[in-house]
Amino acid sequence: MVLHLLFFFLPALALAACSVLCGAWRFRPGAATPWTRRWAWNAAAGALVLLAGLVVFDNDGKMATYAALVVVSATVEWVLQKGWRAR
Repeated sequence: MVLHLLFFFLPALALAACSVLCGAWRFRPGAATPWTRRWAWNAAAGALVLLAGLVVFDNDGKMATYAALVVVSATVEWVLQKGWRAR
């Protein structure tokens, strides 16, 4: 049961880590928000997207859910990095 939950949320956790790393590279390395907090926000938003995809499509693993996961994760990182003020 625990492995099922881990594997269900693993895309959100991995994409959150990638978003934080790419966000630090793209925006600015010395961000005001620590990377752990940015990872937690990205992971929580991604988990909500995966749960919403499970509810809407009645099963997991749909490509539309993963596309929404990428968009939401990038948007959360953009907001946390204050991307509208970058460079």
